[in-house]
Amino acid sequence: MKSYQKLTTPQPAACRVEEEGAAPMPSGHGKLAPWWVGSGLLVAAVLLSTVTVWVLRQVSGGWLGATPPPKCLLVPESHRFDCYPERRVVVTQELCESRGCCFIQSPLLAEGKQGVPWCFYPPDFPSYTLESLNQTALGMVGLLVRREKAYYPRDIEKLRLDVEFETDTRLHIKITDAANPRYEVPLDVPRVMKRAESPIYSLNFSWDPFGVLLQRKTTGTVLLNTTVAPLIFADQFLQISTSLPSKFLYGLGEHRGSLLHSLDWNTLTLWARDVSPTESFNLYSAHPFYLLMEEGGNAHGVFLLNSNAMEVALQPAPGLTWRTIGGVLDFYIFLGPDPNMVIQQYQQVIGFPAMPPIWALGFHLCRWGYGSSNETWQTVRAMRNYQIPQDGQWNDIDYMDGYRDFTLDSQKFASLPSLVEDLHKHGQHYVMILDPGISSTSPHGSYWPFDEGLRRGLFLNTTQGQPLIGQVWPGFTAFADFSNPDTHQWWLENLQHFYAHVPFDGLWIDMNEPSNFMDGSEDGCPPGEFDNPPYTPAVLGDSLSAKTVCASAKQKVSVHYNLHNLYGLMEAKATASALIKIRGKRPFVISRSTFPSQGRYSGHWLGDNRSQWKDMSYSIPGLLSFSLFGIPLVGADICGFSGSTSEELCTRWTQLGAFYPFARNHNTLNEKAQDPAAFSPAARTAMKDVLLTRYSLLPFLYTLFHRAHLQGDTVARPLFFEFPRDVATWELDRQFLWGQSLLVTPVLEPGVGSVTGYVPQGTWYDFYTGSSVNSSGEMLKMSAALEHLNLHIREGSILPTQKPGTTTEVTRRNPLRLIVALSSHATAWGDLFWDDGESLDTFEKGNYSYVVFNVTQNIFTSTVLHASTEATKVTVGTLSIFGVQKPPSKVLLNGQEKPFSYLDNQVLNVSDLGMSLSQGFSLQWL
Repeated sequence: MKSYQKLTTPQPAACRVEEEGAAPMPSGHGKLAPWWVGSGLLVAAVLLSTVTVWVLRQVSGGWLGATPPPKCLLVPESHRFDCYPERRVVVTQELCESRGCCFIQSPLLAEGKQGVPWCFYPPDFPSYTLESLNQTALGMVGLLVRREKAYYPRDIEKLRLDVEFETDTRLHIKITDAANPRYEVPLDVPRVMKRAESPIYSLNFSWDPFGVLLQRKTTGTVLLNTTVAPLIFADQFLQISTSLPSKFLYGLGEHRGSLLHSLDWNTLTLWARDVSPTESFNLYSAHPFYLLMEEGGNAHGVFLLNSNAMEVALQPAPGLTWRTIGGVLDFYIFLGPDPNMVIQQYQQVIGFPAMPPIWALGFHLCRWGYGSSNETWQTVRAMRNYQIPQDGQWNDIDYMDGYRDFTLDSQKFASLPSLVEDLHKHGQHYVMILDPGISSTSPHGSYWPFDEGLRRGLFLNTTQGQPLIGQVWPGFTAFADFSNPDTHQWWLENLQHFYAHVPFDGLWIDMNEPSNFMDGSEDGCPPGEFDNPPYTPAVLGDSLSAKTVCASAKQKVSVHYNLHNLYGLMEAKATASALIKIRGKRPFVISRSTFPSQGRYSGHWLGDNRSQWKDMSYSIPGLLSFSLFGIPLVGADICGFSGSTSEELCTRWTQLGAFYPFARNHNTLNEKAQDPAAFSPAARTAMKDVLLTRYSLLPFLYTLFHRAHLQGDTVARPLFFEFPRDVATWELDRQFLWGQSLLVTPVLEPGVGSVTGYVPQGTWYDFYTGSSVNSSGEMLKMSAALEHLNLHIREGSILPTQKPGTTTEVTRRNPLRLIVALSSHATAWGDLFWDDGESLDTFEKGNYSYVVFNVTQNIFTSTVLHASTEATKVTVGTLSIFGVQKPPSKVLLNGQEKPFSYLDNQVLNVSDLGMSLSQGFSLQWL
């Protein structure tokens, strides 16, 4: 068996490819040493002697007291790629050697902790060989052949390699069965028509064993090197490993933890699961995408377009292994080079997020356990009474009759239609919950959703062709098959029937992993390769059917084994489509389970968290991760869902939650009320004030969402996105930015009156006062009384704000206040997107206004680049300019002198401007 080798010999001209694409046909080759033997034989000799001594000292070591083969001793611990990843198995030397792998026993770790694998691949483990490689119009096509079978059943002997140089910053590599079609994710992706002309990457191949080597041209940084471990491609076990250029890796959701992943033998499982957010568990969503920061501040991203159960194993080499149990290996690599551009490029493939209606960005209230529509109404009235902003009132499953979708409890929620009418009269909106489990036990003819779904064949079926019956809130249920277009029509008809009684505005889709209170079904799951695959990733419950339906369940498009992680996406697509048809306006959908591209149809909330300080802290990396995933409309349940909150926790959480892109306070059954109106006057006032601050920033926030919709910008943003060359920002996840320019530093601990936060280099201005803070890039202690949230504006930016009202509708009629934060060069820039806040495709149809603000040489200009009638309804009332070094002698508005005020902290205020947003203007200070 050859060690790793790489093409180096020049080929005849007919076989050459230019450097960008880079591998000639493999007729000549040279040796490629194992990548870990960095400095040659001397390092190897030292390793060999050191490891040999270590092994011989182990009382319980492997190899029956004998020294492992030298090829095994040459592999440093951090570079050992796991050959026996099965959980719940004690890996013995015999089991390991049966796979042809190296066995060196390591010390046991604490329960639940992973460590160095005992069983790992030797450098000469059989892999695929690149037999041929030919040019295509877009890149290359190759043939991979495996001559020795690996250890999982139904090894695929011949694979097809497709490489497309799609853009200068995007590479597409796909590996699939050369002879037979396989399941592929039914996701619309862009099809390019010509090959990239000047890619910023270079691609080479090792041919025996096959491997991909991808480099960034400008720095030479190796982004991917898949020669570090063998490629395995069996019918139900696909595995590929790579080295990583750094340890700074993000993404791979949905998990609870820090934003930056640990590479200390950390395995992340992707299989949608209903479980309260808990560290190390696979959670509600599956996002097989990572972003990695390279030394020097460049960034790249990798997306594996695969919807099967999957795990990603991280190790300190640094290295990464993708393991999935179906589909194909379909990779997109995004070269950035900065992190913002990586996320934009990712969304060019999966789709940009939808533009939300403006009211979706207001404050929302919900709880499970209002008990009645009258009690729900009382909460709304209390909020109005205290003039606390609120746009959305929600109900959980208690509004239903017996927890059945599309029904109303005629006793306790009889007044719900009147409540919704009242909400609408006050410019507010109503959102209700829906679950995908449809009650199957009502007498025939009494529950149309099930009867009709059964008649049309719209439910998940067992292998025997009968509806799979599980159990959710209403009891025994069937599960809608959203992969079937006919189900979308049935879903729409059900919603139309309910809308005729309760004209809802948005929909909250829950339990759509799909969740099941049984494992599999009422009859369990049948034996077979789907429910009992050769390899099961490290899923919670150790079974694919744990608290969900059988993987063998039949759906229209494929088997549930392939479609499970897509269930929430497909339901969101059906729900958004139905809302558009019913209301004729932008849909508002919040979903628990998500998959790449779902930002096009819904937002996401972070699930059933707890009323604990830790949960509040973890919400920040949660929302920032979903910014990476192209789902900017995201937030956590403010004040916590389960358990009992405290006044201090709820106050601090409302301050943080006021800066979630999606802001909703949600509470569970049988806990005390936690809406802002339920607290003491001091806490209530603090919550009201920070919500008013949010509402004042709606023009800025709405513009950020426009940029997300238009080009894939993030809304809530990690600090390192804006300061990628400042390594100190790479691990920060207790603060975040809105866009480029608003820094949020919340208090995340009890009993404190200050908070320490990182302030990147430059001048920052206190949002409330305009006082400046000059930072060299350092941790600063900030005063933070219980009623105060620290907000700072970055120099060089202009924030459009508005006098806040108690709803977005009221706020939008108020005058604008433009806040200018001058840079050290006395310049600033900002923009504003403005439309009617709810109509479909306003940008695409040209029904919007776009205004750019600029400051240079003491002149502020407002330039209208695109105008609509909506902009004539709002005026610019005030200009506040932070960082004006000396008092002006006069201020001129379009050449006419204007009264002004100037404060000692270098803030210039000009009020009563009365300028229509639809007209450009200039203001000069002398």
